Amino acid sequence: MDIPSRSSHLKIFPHFRSSAQLVSTHVSFVFRKKPRDKNLKLIARALSEWHEYEDAVKRKDLARALRFLRSLEADKNKDNSAEKINGFLSSGPTQSGVSDLGLFDGSQRDWEVLDTCLNADDMRLVGSAYGFLKNRGFLPSFGKFSNIVLEGPRDMSPTVFKSSTGLEVSKFAPKKWGLSGSSRFALVAFLGGVSFLLSQGIDIRTNLAATLGLALMDSIFLGGTCLAQISSLWPPYKRRILIHEAGHLLVAYLMGCPIRGVILDPIIAMQMGIQGQAGTQFWDEKMSNELAEGRLSGTTFDRYCMVLFAGIAAEALVYGEAEGGENDENLFRSICVLMKPPLSVAQMSNQARWSVMQSYNLLKWQRHAHRAAVKALESGCSLSVVIRRIEEAMSSGQAGIGC
Repeated sequence: MDIPSRSSHLKIFPHFRSSAQLVSTHVSFVFRKKPRDKNLKLIARALSEWHEYEDAVKRKDLARALRFLRSLEADKNKDNSAEKINGFLSSGPTQSGVSDLGLFDGSQRDWEVLDTCLNADDMRLVGSAYGFLKNRGFLPSFGKFSNIVLEGPRDMSPTVFKSSTGLEVSKFAPKKWGLSGSSRFALVAFLGGVSFLLSQGIDIRTNLAATLGLALMDSIFLGGTCLAQISSLWPPYKRRILIHEAGHLLVAYLMGCPIRGVILDPIIAMQMGIQGQAGTQFWDEKMSNELAEGRLSGTTFDRYCMVLFAGIAAEALVYGEAEGGENDENLFRSICVLMKPPLSVAQMSNQARWSVMQSYNLLKWQRHAHRAAVKALESGCSLSVVIRRIEEAMSSGQAGIGC
């Protein structure tokens, strides 16, 4: 809006007619006093409200934390509109007084709203949190590669797969414990130790039977949680889990699927109903809407499969082969069977190879971001920090530092 003309200005302030210089002096004096008092009140109120936000983050209350950030954004927009309307008469000392606290205007604490997502029951609210931060410019890489599912050939034979990834298809197959990989040597060593003790006259058959019985009960009733908890104490095994879950997390993030949380503790995973030793919970809004309508488009299914097989792809990228991911494969098969019409065995194999290949290449292109995610998870960082490290690595092309 244009600044009022001199005549209209004099009508508003008739007692300033004596001189233009006097008008300027009095205007400066009038607007020097009140904004200071107003600033103090706003700063006090901002501090009080910010404590409420911190409490919401601490209590993992996503709805309350997101409501605060939205109200803050609305107040900013209102202040900006007022400045434009009033022109030079409200040139911004009020807002700058609050900004000097370092609480607003690109505050790093805005990221902390992601740490409240894990306890959220409404996944749409989780999606709203990611959408809010993306609109604020915090998540430029979120959904950056969502159209990748439309690229590349659909017929993924083992030969084409090897030419694209450089690895045999068998390298991406989850391994059974005791039959492949390092677990095979552990099983041989265990059986050798038992034989040696028996040859020395030490009968451990009763203890061995009890141990195997407990392991069987753990597998049936707890999904192998106790064994996984013990195994997670072994550093190489723990790191492989981190690499696997970082693969899920990064691909889901780059494909635009909001991540609710990453659970690395087997007991917590069991309490949350997650199959396996760990899990990354993500949400695909399009898939959710389509399933509610009783349909599932090819593009949506492709994106979901890419995220689902990203853990296997990450292990193969780092180690040259994958060991985990059996639960991911089981979930994939269960979805394929529920489709109308259900996929045949040949179609499932082709879809799995195509999805793994896409995830493998995406992680290979963004290897620095995957390393940054692994480092952050290994350091015990919260989800918000992990996402920030990914964004920093994406922008700089290098792996991020710790928490």
